[in-house]
Parts: sequence; structure tokens; C-alpha cells
Amino acid sequence: MQLYIIRHGEPAYPADALTPRGHREAQLLACRLTRLGASAIFSSPMQRALATAQYTATRLALPIMIEPWMQELENWTIAQAALAEFPAWGVDPQTVRQRDVQRQNWALLPPFTADLRAKFDELQRHSDVFLSRHGYTRTDGRYRIERPNQQRLAVFCHCGFGLTWLAHLLEIPVPMVWAGFTLQPSSLTTIVFEEEGGQWAVPRCLGLGDLSHLAMAPL
Repeated sequence: MQLYIIRHGEPAYPADALTPRGHREAQLLACRLTRLGASAIFSSPMQRALATAQYTATRLALPIMIEPWMQELENWTIAQAALAEFPAWGVDPQTVRQRDVQRQNWALLPPFTADLRAKFDELQRHSDVFLSRHGYTRTDGRYRIERPNQQRLAVFCHCGFGLTWLAHLLEIPVPMVWAGFTLQPSSLTTIVFEEEGGQWAVPRCLGLGDLSHLAMAPL
């Protein structure tokens, strides 16, 4: 099984919509996903993600299945300066890189909080339910293959959510992913569930933040 984790096209904030460029990005992305053969489409309920997904859904004649847990993590915030709050995934990279951040203890290090850890645990639970519906059950960082499949699931979501889900899937400390990576509008990240002996699978990233579809035509 493969996951295509896709950030929506260029956003028009705060309208929760796409700019004209964002619509063109979504059209080019739909051409690419058609060639790749996406077999199912899932989306955040937010309009900028749904608008991006609609182009692919139309080309492939597939329904869009809305997953509320895939919406942007708008209430995941940290304080980085007096009286100022920022999205948690916008943390200053130096704040993270100068510390020994472990996969389990990251929420104990300022500016992160136990509240963020609880939200991350909830995201992990939603992920487990979603993946188990497709035949993969998580056990100690790897996935038991209950029903092997060759599905290619296209997930239309957001930068903060996408990065945080990647941290979970790849077993990387969350702040290290937030500090080290970003997902540009309409970018495509590919995760394959690599089988081990036919019984277990481990998610592996084949490509992160790919924008090569934008070279297909001028924007």
C-alpha cells in the first residue's frame, strides 16, 4: 500500500480557499495523480483541501471521503515570545536543534507542552483506526498486515497536519520533523508500506514535498 500525502494548493487566507495559482497547481497535480493511479481519495474537511482534491476526484471519477481528523492543526500552538503564539510546527529550528529531543520526551521541553502531547496521541489513535481499515494494524512501531493490498490512497491535507502525521508514521521525534522539513502548496509526499516477510510492514518515505508536476506547464 502507498499513501500520497498532499498539501492543498496555494491558499487564499483567511478565506479558506485557493488562489488562482492554487487552482492551477491542483489541476496539474490531478494530471499526475491520474498517471500514478490513485485508487481512493481522502480529504480534510477544510475548503482549501477539498477544492484541491476535487480536480483529482473529477479526473478519476472517484468520491472524496472526508476525514475530519485530517484538518489543519489550528489549535496546536506554542509561545515563542512574550504575548505571542505561533503554530507548533513553526517552531524556531534553533530551539529544537540545540537540545537532545527524544521521540517520547519531546513534550517535556519548552516551548512544547503536555497538551500538545495529548493532541499528538489523539492524532496517532485516528491514524491507527484509518490504517486498520485498510488492513494494517500498528504494533510497536510496525504494522501487522491483516489484508495486504496494492491501494494508492491520496490524502489531501495541510502542512502542519502532514508533517505531524509523517513524524508518527516514520517514528521520528515530532519537533525534529517540524524544525527540519516543510511541505509547499500542492506538494506530494509518498509513503510506502514496505513488507517484511509477508506479515509485517514498515512505512518508508520514497519522496517528500515533490513539486515536479508544476514543471508540466507554466503557472
